[in-house]
Amino acid sequence: MKRNVLASAVVAGVVLSLCSCSLPSCMTGQKGQAMIEKKPFGQVDGQNVDLYVLTNANGLKASITNYGGIMTSLVVPDKNGTMEDILLGYDNVAAYVKETPYFNALIGRYGNRIGKAKFTLDGKTYTLAANNDENALHGGIKGFDKVIWTAEGIKTDCGVGVKLAYLSKDMEEGYPGNLMVNVTYMLTNNNELTIEYKAMTDKATVCNLTNHNYYNLTGNAKDSILNHVLTLNADKFTPVDAGLIPTGELRPVKGTPMDFTRPFAIGARVNEADEQIKFGGGYDHNWVLNKKGSEMSLAATLHEPVSGRVMEVWTEEPGIQFYSGNFLDGTITGKGGVVYKQRWGMCLETQHFPDSPNKPHFPTTTLRPGELYQTKTVHKFYTR
Repeated sequence: MKRNVLASAVVAGVVLSLCSCSLPSCMTGQKGQAMIEKKPFGQVDGQNVDLYVLTNANGLKASITNYGGIMTSLVVPDKNGTMEDILLGYDNVAAYVKETPYFNALIGRYGNRIGKAKFTLDGKTYTLAANNDENALHGGIKGFDKVIWTAEGIKTDCGVGVKLAYLSKDMEEGYPGNLMVNVTYMLTNNNELTIEYKAMTDKATVCNLTNHNYYNLTGNAKDSILNHVLTLNADKFTPVDAGLIPTGELRPVKGTPMDFTRPFAIGARVNEADEQIKFGGGYDHNWVLNKKGSEMSLAATLHEPVSGRVMEVWTEEPGIQFYSGNFLDGTITGKGGVVYKQRWGMCLETQHFPDSPNKPHFPTTTLRPGELYQTKTVHKFYTR
């Protein structure tokens, strides 16, 4: 996360400018015309909800709703050119409202967990909603995943996208400061999905935004994610206690089931009798990426051998949370009537570390007036 000093700290009514296209070769390989379609997607609390369907020049599709910034589908080809959806989720907005384990949503004001639902900033202690046992998770009872964002479709030489804006008011879910947030999804003609986040505040606060896509590269969720092969560019991870709160240690992955520095099938070690895996019921941990600053770098590569689909995750963030769908238990019926069993989907959430407000030696998540929160993650899709 980069923090640039701004001339003004006023956030009410401010719309932050976002540009997601800086690649001179963004039209490479273009076959057709990139398009945006906006259509109704139901109502939430009496407000109309829209769905933006983005289609790039190669026929890839990403559908995003302004309710929770949820990406309802992401359609990409397999090695034979068959286009299939690689996200879990639902067919309508009512299902997302009724019950969802953060399927494909924007997460904030603080992604991941804050221990004991409290943190101290500038000498003042703030108490948050304890919505994950005694801890705070993913922004609270009504986090950014459950609000209606202002949205507008955008088109550039690189592709098509949707820009979302939301003003999180002072003390919403216990967090200080009026926080103006802009998030832009772009589907480029280079078959990249980019997510760019910007935010400003009028009072010192904490901010850690991420996306909670549930991936299954088999296409239309035909099988579990256990045969997906994962590589993480991380020599260390942040071990957790039984409540999944980091202990503060940065532990080497070498010699443990947490070592994905070379490709491993997710199912190869997910059931090992390892204390960390027991705590999470599988993988639900933050990996410390091998980087020194906020440069864009490769964080993860995910490959599904049968379909041949590959997804690379590039980010400016210092960490990535790999979650192996441990709490999916067969009680959720998703798109197309598919039952989502345990480990039927997985998440790769780029982020600052969990519980950073209570761990001063972790990279800071404090955002102050006059600073710009700015971070970007890129997902690259291809086959092999």
